[in-house]
Amino acid sequence: MKILFVCLGNICRSPTAEAVLRRLLASEAPELQVQVASAGLGSWHIGEPPDSRAQSAAKRRGVDMSTIRARQISRDDFARYDLILAMDRQNLIELQRLAPAGYRERVRLFLEFGDADEIDELDEVPDPYYGADAGFERVLDLAESAARGLLAHLRNR
Repeated sequence: MKILFVCLGNICRSPTAEAVLRRLLASEAPELQVQVASAGLGSWHIGEPPDSRAQSAAKRRGVDMSTIRARQISRDDFARYDLILAMDRQNLIELQRLAPAGYRERVRLFLEFGDADEIDELDEVPDPYYGADAGFERVLDLAESAARGLLAHLRNR
């Protein structure tokens, strides 16, 4: 199974989701054969590490994002990945537009996998980039909830 997380620039939300799921897989489900990556819709941050605020928030929770580098999604990714998880509805719409025929069903919202009680009935991961540090903590909360739900989904497959 190959999973790709996607947000706008690939420096906040999608690398957070990637790192959170990677940590959960290593600690709670090493038997699952899952490859995890992230990408952005835009090209602004290609080659850059995740936002320093995202990395600091993640590090406080024992999540390492230091090796992740931003990249832009490509058409080949739709065939390469089994599941492409968008962080918000605008990302979802753009991914469905970019997806070649026959691959749109692989594109879903990440928070579809989250626990409704933990995510306050949100269906999108809010972009923390222009906000305060608390936004990065919220992204981690949402990513942890949805990643646990995704892990349960993968175990039941």
